Amino acid sequence: MDTDVVVVGAGPAGLMLAAELRLAGADVVVLERESDSHVESRGMGFTARTLEVFDQRGLLPRFGDLNRSPGGHFGSVPIDFAVGGGTHASVTGVSQARTVEVLGAWARELGVDIRRDHEVTGFADTGAHVEVEVRTPAGEMRLTAPYLVGCDGGRSVVRKLGGFAFPGTDATAEMLLADVKDFELPELWSGSRRPGGMLLAAPLGEDTMRVVVYEHGMTPVPRTGPPAFSEVADAWRRVSGDDISDATPLWVSSFTDASRQASEYRRGRVLLAGDAAHIHLPASGQGMNVSIQDAVNLGWKLGAVVTGGAAEDLLDTYHAERHPVGAELLKNTRAQATLFLGGDETQPLRDVLTQVFRREDAARYLAGLVSGLDIRYDVGPGGHPLLGARMPETQLVLADGEKATSTELLHTARGVLLVLGDGEGAAVTAGAWADRLDVVTARAAYAPEPGEPAEPDALLIRPDGYVAWVSGDGDLEAALRRWFGEPAV
Repeated sequence: MDTDVVVVGAGPAGLMLAAELRLAGADVVVLERESDSHVESRGMGFTARTLEVFDQRGLLPRFGDLNRSPGGHFGSVPIDFAVGGGTHASVTGVSQARTVEVLGAWARELGVDIRRDHEVTGFADTGAHVEVEVRTPAGEMRLTAPYLVGCDGGRSVVRKLGGFAFPGTDATAEMLLADVKDFELPELWSGSRRPGGMLLAAPLGEDTMRVVVYEHGMTPVPRTGPPAFSEVADAWRRVSGDDISDATPLWVSSFTDASRQASEYRRGRVLLAGDAAHIHLPASGQGMNVSIQDAVNLGWKLGAVVTGGAAEDLLDTYHAERHPVGAELLKNTRAQATLFLGGDETQPLRDVLTQVFRREDAARYLAGLVSGLDIRYDVGPGGHPLLGARMPETQLVLADGEKATSTELLHTARGVLLVLGDGEGAAVTAGAWADRLDVVTARAAYAPEPGEPAEPDALLIRPDGYVAWVSGDGDLEAALRRWFGEPAV
């Protein structure tokens, strides 16, 4: 074998997956058909759950100062994401190009082999391994690996060649996009509705502004390349009455409301993640963020399988957990498309929802949905509120008196048995998996508020930060075997 895993695509999902695989001890080759990193950026920031994911790996300082914004919208209807003590606040103004730069540097530090100007032209799943045909500057070559993962975007070659079904709805609307500089525009974060369509303008930093225009009645056109900036400027003038043609375009593109999802995220030894598995209207910045979270869910599992720490059936939980998340993503972005792109006929609906979203319970629900914080997986029997949910950041005092957070315990991407009370028996049981998880004895730095539930005596936290077992609620040994394979001793 040439490597343990071949990842196709060096975007945010592919780089995050590759780094997670390296943290698990797997060898990885990333193939990217483009010769250079792009400056264009479809993604513009991070949702709250992606911020947690990066924090779990100690990555946040690499991004520098972050502009956290509690405000948000659902299909242009404002939502206050500050509900829940501000835990749903997102980050704006971080270009996708910057995200790729940070993740690429991290992946290389971990030893990921990133090969640009390498285009996948075919592959075969033999049942025992995958043989990948690659076109390179030096000619044709073949790579063999136990697994192949397509992180190669909405037009995924891996998905097409692998025969994955991709059902959904075709595009009915097209939006034109441009990143421009040398031009001043008022900020229109949630979109500004005009009789002829919709406008959006958002700062990207360094004197750069993103403009998006949608014109009522304009149907999608087949394209073999990006639109000219003059097309964007003409549409902007027709909808707004303003002339932006003197701006300097840095990147011009278009996107549609097409909505599709792969019927399966795994076929034998071939898997999909990110936009290769789901495409949709880029509403609320969810596309890149859900893609990164796909990669984190898959990375530790695939890493455990290829390094021998877990059985192959662990990979089945990737589809079982992430496919429903993708389905909900398509559902909420299609709903947002109706609100965002509809004309006067949808204004009564916007007016009603504006009032509904002012209710804290409604805002809390939508904030949790869009942010990804409220995802809960089926990890086994039990009814504890934390079971299957993300472990919220908890301030801890370790056994040696040092302070840490539950998030910091995940920097190494290993599982954690967190013992907070009388968990000596759990610690002994988990000792047989010491090569794959850490047993940490600590106490919460702060006592629960009156009316809050007491901390459990022990919790089992997966490498992706989700709680797989809670003391008094299920069989620890069964949970360890399910998520971490057979014991070493």
